[in-house]
Amino acid sequence: MSKSSREAAIAALKRLDGKGVRSVYLDGAVVANAPAPAARLVASPVPPSSAVVTPTAIPAGLAELAKTVSVCTRCDLHKSRTQTVFGVGNPNAKLMFIGEAPGADEDAKGEPFVGRAGQLLNKIIAAMGMTREEVYIANILKCRPPQNRDPLPSEVQCCEEYLRAQIALIKPKYICALGRIAAHWLLKTEAPLGAMRTGTYTYEGIPVIVTYHPAALLRNPAFKAPCWEDMKKLMALLKAA
Repeated sequence: MSKSSREAAIAALKRLDGKGVRSVYLDGAVVANAPAPAARLVASPVPPSSAVVTPTAIPAGLAELAKTVSVCTRCDLHKSRTQTVFGVGNPNAKLMFIGEAPGADEDAKGEPFVGRAGQLLNKIIAAMGMTREEVYIANILKCRPPQNRDPLPSEVQCCEEYLRAQIALIKPKYICALGRIAAHWLLKTEAPLGAMRTGTYTYEGIPVIVTYHPAALLRNPAFKAPCWEDMKKLMALLKAA
């Protein structure tokens, strides 16, 4: 390179340095590096990762149903709710847990079984060798009844269409009814819980196991042993499925 060409190149590099350019590339190779004071060095941007983390996709039908539920005003419960509590979990779950209605914690968070009863349910699911994310959890009612009272027949009639649609979309292999009220609605029976626990039932062709609601286990720890017997029966069914 001639002296004049070298001086022109240096001048050009100085102009680039003044604009903040530190390196010049040609066909992927560095052909010149402009010196710069340490204070002016800027870290090269890190290229974005090619790995894309995709969350579990919610089927369009389930998402649309949740949207419909979120603005429901079919019964008076919408006047006192903080938000609706649709359901949570794997939309392709083999096992679906169904309770009766949201409580105060669920109404605040918008997710079923997140209070003390929900924490116990999580432990039961873990003891079964599964996680909360593998199953699907919902309630008959999508809004909290005042003071956590039992759902009224009229409220269930207004809300049951939503649960029927949820079950039809999720298509679980098994349903676990948590407590008397959930079991009565699913099975259309007034039989006592003890009798339902030992019976054989189906809902729309889906086998249903009936057990105690986790809140009942908190009130009466003596129910924990029979509840675990119900879960072992359910585990055997799931293993064979």
